[in-house]
Amino acid sequence: QVQLVESGGGLVQPGGSLRLSCAASGIIFRPFAMAWFREAPGKQREWVALITIGGRTSYADSVKGRFTISRDDTKNAVYLQMNGLKPEDTSVYYCNKFPQKVQVNGMDYWGKGTLVTVSS
Repeated sequence: QVQLVESGGGLVQPGGSLRLSCAASGIIFRPFAMAWFREAPGKQREWVALITIGGRTSYADSVKGRFTISRDDTKNAVYLQMNGLKPEDTSVYYCNKFPQKVQVNGMDYWGKGTLVTVSS
């Protein structure tokens, strides 16, 4: 059974840091580009960062220079190091394949995500 599990979120003050992790069962990350997405209250889910099979990365302009995506295929894991956090980074963060999402019964599958709250 496919399962994506995001972790590492929490409450942090502006300017602080967090490291998010994404693990999976029922799917191997190695053959795929992977990405982080986020969904803020009342807003649509948006793409945040991407890492290709070869390790090339790209970022949304809003996080460029502050966030770093990485992967460890030996652990079947993807990470998001977030530095210089801002209140506008407050969101639920999700990982998934890119561009085609993990599919379950013909529909895009998403994990439960991990909540990041940036507030003083």
